[in-house]
Amino acid sequence: MNEQDYLNLALSQMHSGQWFGWKKDYTGSERMSYENIIVHDNSITKPTEAEVNAKIQELKDAEQAAIDKKASGKQKLKDLGLDDAEIKALIGA
Repeated sequence: MNEQDYLNLALSQMHSGQWFGWKKDYTGSERMSYENIIVHDNSITKPTEAEVNAKIQELKDAEQAAIDKKASGKQKLKDLGLDDAEIKALIGA
């Protein structure tokens, strides 16, 4: 995922529904950036850039943890004596 994908995902997980959008006449080099977020729901205030960045980091950390666990699991199966073909048959990777 690129940074804009992470931004979109982070925002979508902060509240339910389509509460945010992007300015049509955007500033900066990217339309999908913090500075161009607009809030459609009056009951929600725009999160701070720090809050959004923290959520993005949380998503990246979770993604990396899943990658690390998968690699660790494969290594444990190898340590038990399974070869790559057997591991692939078990976990499809």
